[in-house]
Amino acid sequence: MKNVFVLGMSVMLLWSCNNSTEKSTEKQETENHAEHQHEESSEAIELNNGEKWLVNEEMKPFVVKGEELVNSYIQNNQTDYKALSQQLKEQNDQLIKSCTMDGKSHDELHKWLHPHLEIVKSLEDEADATKANEILLQLQQSYQQYHQYFN
Repeated sequence: MKNVFVLGMSVMLLWSCNNSTEKSTEKQETENHAEHQHEESSEAIELNNGEKWLVNEEMKPFVVKGEELVNSYIQNNQTDYKALSQQLKEQNDQLIKSCTMDGKSHDELHKWLHPHLEIVKSLEDEADATKANEILLQLQQSYQQYHQYFN
């Protein structure tokens, strides 16, 4: 089920980033790109010649808001992790819709985004509060990784 969600989100992300004007070509390119990106998602993120990659300004607010939601949830000892997972999903959906990146920076962002989406999905699917708290720590680490590689 996770793989279907991740693949679906990948296709949606890639579709929103694709600027092709011909629908059939766009669909085929998106499918090919999704398969390619899915394979790359297990690779380590690389820096841009030792520097962080630039993320388009339109996308940044959704990453920032997601991180704020996680940190606030933890700091305030909240317990409704299902609601949090839904809020994070909404931020990720907006991030994907606002994608205008391309090239190597886009590819490297995918290496962060795919595992991040999987973590959010696992929080959404989790039934045990103790395990959900472990997933929250993974989300914090994911945002730390984002800041390590992206501006």
